[in-house]
Amino acid sequence: MQRIRLRYTKRGRLRFTSHRDFQRAFERALRRSEVPMAYSAGFTPHPKVSYANAAPTGTGSEAEFLEIALTEARDPAVLRELLDASMPDGLDVVDAVEARTSGLADRLTASVWEMRLDGVAVQDAERAVAAFLAADTVEVQRRAKNGIRTFDARPAVVGLEAHDPQPDRSGDRPCAILRLVVRHVTPAVRPDDVLSGLRAVADLTPPVPAAVTRLAQGLFDEESGTVTDPLAPDREAAPADTTAEPAAAATAPEGAGSA
Repeated sequence: MQRIRLRYTKRGRLRFTSHRDFQRAFERALRRSEVPMAYSAGFTPHPKVSYANAAPTGTGSEAEFLEIALTEARDPAVLRELLDASMPDGLDVVDAVEARTSGLADRLTASVWEMRLDGVAVQDAERAVAAFLAADTVEVQRRAKNGIRTFDARPAVVGLEAHDPQPDRSGDRPCAILRLVVRHVTPAVRPDDVLSGLRAVADLTPPVPAAVTRLAQGLFDEESGTVTDPLAPDREAAPADTTAEPAAAATAPEGAGSA
């Protein structure tokens, strides 16, 4: 049995699709692409697809991950193209690798989020960020199935900064971009929780809902403060391509660069 790990996106209006909507669209794409899926045993077999840490409905994402199990080996690159062609525009399959290591979900320990705050001046966003980072605790509330839950959002946030999306332009409507790096903890701290925290500590209230996009998801590197690609270990574990001609690079014209 072969396992393939995929990265996909939620872009544009498709950010409003729920996780269940995506599951239905993806399973249709598997059938259209005639992927030799492995199925679970039991009275109602279903395709072996493992989803990991899906983004909340209403948020965009460039870094959603899943894993599928196949009964026959397939080229991951070809499979990615077939699946991407069968998915709606905005739900794009952008990367595929053969699973050669264990624990994909264990490597999704942090996310990088971008939040666009239209109508908010960058200076106001910077003051709110400074107040949030200086606070020892930032208590926020979230409605849960059993009522209102209160928790501290501050420990999960390992990075938060504000910047101007158009620093060379003036006279336009104010807008600030927040870049957030948050650990995946329990309870999960989501971008809307951080926005609630900014309102609590600095009275920052955007006049319109923030446009939120997950930019990356993976292991958090303590030394560099970055989130690493969770598919990199599978690529590194792949056997070297022995069919390539070692001398090919030497025939490239002098000064040639990559496209």
